[in-house]
Amino acid sequence: MSEARLGTRARSSQGSSAAGIITSELLSVGVEEEFLLVDARTGRLADRAPDVLADAAGNGHDLQAEITLSQVETATGVCRTMGDLHDQLAGARAVLAEQANAYGARLIASGTSVFGRSTPNPLTPVPRYHRMSREFRALLGDLPVCGCHVHIGLPDDEARVLVVNHLRPWLPTLLAMGANSPYWNNADTGYASWRYLMWGRWPSAGPPPWIESPASYYAARDEVISSGAAMDVGMLYWDARLSARHPTVELRICDVAPTVRDAVLLAAIARGIATMALTTDMPALAVPQHLLRPALWRAARDGLEGLGVDVRTGELAPAGNLAAGLVRWIRPALEEAGDYELVNESLARLLLDGSGAARQRAAFARTGRLEDVVGFLAAQTWTS
Repeated sequence: MSEARLGTRARSSQGSSAAGIITSELLSVGVEEEFLLVDARTGRLADRAPDVLADAAGNGHDLQAEITLSQVETATGVCRTMGDLHDQLAGARAVLAEQANAYGARLIASGTSVFGRSTPNPLTPVPRYHRMSREFRALLGDLPVCGCHVHIGLPDDEARVLVVNHLRPWLPTLLAMGANSPYWNNADTGYASWRYLMWGRWPSAGPPPWIESPASYYAARDEVISSGAAMDVGMLYWDARLSARHPTVELRICDVAPTVRDAVLLAAIARGIATMALTTDMPALAVPQHLLRPALWRAARDGLEGLGVDVRTGELAPAGNLAAGLVRWIRPALEEAGDYELVNESLARLLLDGSGAARQRAAFARTGRLEDVVGFLAAQTWTS
């Protein structure tokens, strides 16, 4: 099915306003966030997830275990406004941080751990995770890493495929904006998002292919599973994918956001891209994989403060300019949803204060101590 027909199908299935534009308020949004638990005294990973989650149960938030015992995850409900999303994210972070403190730990919003550990990371005692360890072996040795996953609710598979195709050209820019993992194993990696490079070693990870139709998406997914590169549909770790559990497109490109405000910015932009995909008559730019992958590498290395690849031309450009160009393109959708002022102000603040990676490095520059980076991260995680 052609891109033009996909666009028409998506628009007709959603309905439109009097101006012929679908408002982004009709698109639901939800966010999953993964966090680290570290020892409050040493800053090193603390395997206290079972205790923290047990005591936090029944508090009204969706709090979950992750693959290692030093990680926890939150998931918001279905949100229609960025205000609701903000409140749910802030509430869940506060609950986890308070429970972590009760066990001598801190909740950390960073894509990677600042400090390494001398022993393997203990896995959460779930059969699936132990099967992953047997199948994928040393790949689990570099965990844990923490991401921010944004879900956008869409009516059918044709709309979801259309949105994935429109997300593809912007994946490097979104990665640069969300970069928050410069340190790992007691050292500065030289990258803004080391998590993305580590996660990219999984055989089912990386940018999604250009998708011709829902049938071609599911055929590609099934081939990945048949190869053994993924155990099941939940292990299709593409940077943007059709969710295996929800009627959504799931954007998985970003590190966990350093603050709630940063997470809301990413969610609002993702919803804006989805809305533009459903309303524009222009087909998505079919960026070839041989250009998209280097653009993602550059974004992971340089983050928002360096140069990015303009995938329209293949030329280098300031990453901040590419982010501003993205916001200009989605401005009609943001204004329709009432999100433009929030996004414009949040992006200006991000460009001024720096990405999460830049803020971590600034914390280190102040004292030259990695312990102070961890302390800064713990304090920042609470910031709304």
